Amino acid sequence: MIVLGIDPGYAIVGCGAVSYVNGRFSMLDARAITTPPKMPFEKRLECIYRDMCALIEQVKPDAMAVEELFFSQNKTTGIYVAHARGVILLAAAQYGIEPFEYNPMQVKQAVVGYGKAEKKQVMEMTRQMLGLKECPKPDDVADALAIAICHSHSASVSMLRRAVLHDSNRRNR
Repeated sequence: MIVLGIDPGYAIVGCGAVSYVNGRFSMLDARAITTPPKMPFEKRLECIYRDMCALIEQVKPDAMAVEELFFSQNKTTGIYVAHARGVILLAAAQYGIEPFEYNPMQVKQAVVGYGKAEKKQVMEMTRQMLGLKECPKPDDVADALAIAICHSHSASVSMLRRAVLHDSNRRNR
């Protein structure tokens, strides 16, 4: 299974693709989509959309995992990130890729085993799970890889549950 993890933003979109086969991870791609601060906002969205489509065409993911929005203090920034997230989800839809959403606590739980883990712990576990010498930079890219790992764990558990349920239903016939 190939999962494309996305840490949405409008200045920096973290992107990380992982392959998850037989319980083992490997990193396929890790990059940031960046937009210049002085570029008009609609052009930034266009750039994000175009680069996301190119990435999807290159990686050919089975699924896309996107971090849910977390509104902290600055609601205006959150609205801009929501716009960027919208064009990311549009790109997924146009390529027939189902997006899955995870909040930061779910990602931390899946990667570290503790939903309130520190960012450094998540980055270090992500590095170890992918067998990397160092954490990818910027942090948004490392976050995207962690999001992809989170979905890989969640999807494999869901597939296992479906297989057990299917087997159980078959025996009860």
